[in-house]
Amino acid sequence: MRKTYLLLIFLVVLSIVAFAQQRQYSTTDKEAIKYFARANQSIDEYLYDDAITQLEQAIKADPKFIEAHAQLGEVLRMRRIYKPAINQFLKVIELDPEYNRSIYLKVGEIEITSAIYEPAQHHLEKYLSYPNITAQNQAYAHKLIADCKFSIQALNHPVAFVPINMGAEINTANDEYLPVATADEGTLIFTRKIDSNEDFYKSVKLNNNWQNAEYLSNIINTPMFNEGAQSISQDGKYLFFTGCNRPDGLGRCDIYIAQKNGDDWAKPFSLGNPVNTSGWEAQPSISADGRTLYFVSNRKGGYGGYDIWKSTLSDKGWSVPENMGPEINTAYDEQSPFIHPDDSTFYFCSNGWPGMGGKDLFISRLGKDGKWQKPENLGYPINSSGDENGLTLTANGSYAFFSSNNLKGFGGYDIYTFELPLSLRPNIVTYIKGTVADKNTKAPLEAAVEIIDLQKNNPVFQDYSSAESGEFLATLGAGKNYGLNISREGYLFYSDNFSLIGLKDKKAFNISVLLSPIEVGNKTILKNIFFNTNKFELKAESKAELQKLVEFLQLNPTVKIEIAGYTDNVGNEQANVTLSEKRANAVYQYLSANGIVATRLVYKGYGEAQPIAPNTTEDNRALNRRTEFMIIAK
Repeated sequence: MRKTYLLLIFLVVLSIVAFAQQRQYSTTDKEAIKYFARANQSIDEYLYDDAITQLEQAIKADPKFIEAHAQLGEVLRMRRIYKPAINQFLKVIELDPEYNRSIYLKVGEIEITSAIYEPAQHHLEKYLSYPNITAQNQAYAHKLIADCKFSIQALNHPVAFVPINMGAEINTANDEYLPVATADEGTLIFTRKIDSNEDFYKSVKLNNNWQNAEYLSNIINTPMFNEGAQSISQDGKYLFFTGCNRPDGLGRCDIYIAQKNGDDWAKPFSLGNPVNTSGWEAQPSISADGRTLYFVSNRKGGYGGYDIWKSTLSDKGWSVPENMGPEINTAYDEQSPFIHPDDSTFYFCSNGWPGMGGKDLFISRLGKDGKWQKPENLGYPINSSGDENGLTLTANGSYAFFSSNNLKGFGGYDIYTFELPLSLRPNIVTYIKGTVADKNTKAPLEAAVEIIDLQKNNPVFQDYSSAESGEFLATLGAGKNYGLNISREGYLFYSDNFSLIGLKDKKAFNISVLLSPIEVGNKTILKNIFFNTNKFELKAESKAELQKLVEFLQLNPTVKIEIAGYTDNVGNEQANVTLSEKRANAVYQYLSANGIVATRLVYKGYGEAQPIAPNTTEDNRALNRRTEFMIIAK
């Protein structure tokens, strides 16, 4: 049997050599042809290192053997040994410029990968000069030429980029990547790869210093499956992540969510249909309000291999995902989406839009028409001829996080941070961080927290404060007025107002909220009831607050309240009493018109009496101009 097997091999080799001798080559050297034939056999057997050696022997036998140079260039290109591959292709062009037009496409492609842009552009333009090129190859060559033109300009106009390694508290000799931070920059969660297993780790910031990273959770991390490509909600309470090959998955990779449970996490669960499919869903990024999920998928209906999709959350669950369209996606790959908390600045990576080669990082901004604008490359040296991906930002937009193995670090991929150039930053965002407690006992309370865009009268944040600590955190974009409402059964709700119109700094709002039990004599200031100066007609921005008051009275049907109006001390005292009474009456009329029985309501104007602040400054006078309600029976 062994003799028969050896005989067959001998006959195959003999036939290859005979065929090689019969073909017309650029050489007549038998030794060169013999090595070339052996190399082709090695390629068929996936023995690429042997093929490289044999092709080098063929070239040594005849340095002008064009086919051997071309084949060696192809094998080196396939093995990603780019500089020697370029040299082999250039030798082919030197020996015979018209040998094969595909040489110009191949050398141009790997010259871009090696950041040799001007020669690449020349070779690609030469390729396009040939007739009868397929439409697909034409499109690809034009795309590569666009990369060359962009890169040449980008190299001449570099952007500021000073990456800082995040230190031994975060990085190790293993790979660390895909970092995301909470809005207050108090917690950083990232992926660490040890051997072949990916798990989540976290670091907390104390006294402005990141602490030694710790294993995130045995409930989320698993020894058998990989967890990675995550997105943390702004308050750090929800973790969206990618899980692959799990028993409860629908495809190779699916998107999961886990909720913070005290100091640990609850068991994660798959988002299921329609977000997950039998395809590949990964790399989630959740919007600040928790209602829009951006992710990457290769499902049907896209523009390329991997596209970015989005799904919105409603009372019925997650919607059927929508492709982000040609404003973001191309015929190539788009990945690593990151929606900033301003909800109008989007970062992602792509090898389809003009770039430096490979995957580059891009920014797109939401236009006034509600459409995403043409993506802008973040520029050189943030982007290079290699692959860049996985960029995330702090909520204030000043700093970015990314991972790299091209910089001097602790080993493998390390996590870095850098100050983002002003032109690439998102809109100004700040945040509200607060605690909720019982006014009498000071015990932490779990309460519903809602923040409303007063102009649009729609919620931008809805969640609950922590049952253990009473804490909550929400981000706010500049340029709007927001109403805050905090409520819990058995308590009066809390109302506050935050005006971010004209905001130029990023100072955070820190508040402590004490909820008063529903008892006679307890009162609440309605900080989002608005009137024009010396007028008593309710402004449209008051509707959300008025509806909260309607809901409160519906939930507590035995409660009776007094609606009280107050003014500052500017103007005639009697006129102020009249104005405040008319304003209180306007609220009374609204409640009556919305189903609240009039016998449960009284109203009164107190004018400038009972100020809550000295009428010595405009800010204080604004505090005194207010509408309150007080429990008069329960």
